[in-house]
Amino acid sequence: MMKKRTLLKSLAGWLGVAALAERASAAAAFAVTKSEAQWRKLISASAYDVLFDHGTERAGSSALNAEKRPGTFVCAACNQPLFDAAHKYESGTGWPSFWQPLAGALGTSTDFKMIYPRTEYHCVRCGGHQGHVFKDGPQPTGLRYCNNGVALAFVPKGTALPTLRT
Repeated sequence: MMKKRTLLKSLAGWLGVAALAERASAAAAFAVTKSEAQWRKLISASAYDVLFDHGTERAGSSALNAEKRPGTFVCAACNQPLFDAAHKYESGTGWPSFWQPLAGALGTSTDFKMIYPRTEYHCVRCGGHQGHVFKDGPQPTGLRYCNNGVALAFVPKGTALPTLRT
């Protein structure tokens, strides 16, 4: 009989290999693809950890959680506009939360990192991991897009959006 620890290690290894294979095939589908070294020259180490290693920043650590001005939230990697500030709300979670993304800005996949399935969402241009969407948000959608602040940049209304990275 296989020991529980051996079984868990085997399962974790299999999930890791599956995740790498999924990431490799998904990367080919994005309009903006760069090597790890190229991304690391453009974004901070903490942004890289979240966007491309699917990390999570500590709750309450992002200044964007308190951002209340009109404007647009863009992907910190490729500058793709993702959310209108009018769709941001205080969820009490410690992460910037939105009830609706901009049309066509996000893609989704199923993530099993916490064992149970969650809906992960990412930037459609570069594949950068942004966060997870939950069905406990406000109306009219009832959704909560719980975003890592380090994966975003904020552009105040009246300021030109940054050029999309290629």
